[in-house]
Amino acid sequence: MNASKAAYKPVGLALGAVSGAMAGMVFKQVWKVIGHDQDAPDATDKDRSWKEVLIAATLQGAIFAGVKAAVDRGGAATVHRLTGTWPGSSR
Repeated sequence: MNASKAAYKPVGLALGAVSGAMAGMVFKQVWKVIGHDQDAPDATDKDRSWKEVLIAATLQGAIFAGVKAAVDRGGAATVHRLTGTWPGSSR
């Protein structure tokens, strides 16, 4: 493992936590706009339809993946700018 990759490990973990929190906030705002209630349904909500539960879960997953990718990519690009080495790259 090269020095850049090792140095990025704790940064990547911190960015993962930040991206999860950001994704949760984004999802809540999106659900307020498109959903019927303030809170998204849980899979075990008896009073919610299958359709609503599956749409909420799919949307939440897509938002999480997009935010995580954007934050991870930004972190890697910043490390590259600072060190000249792309984290995770063997070159």
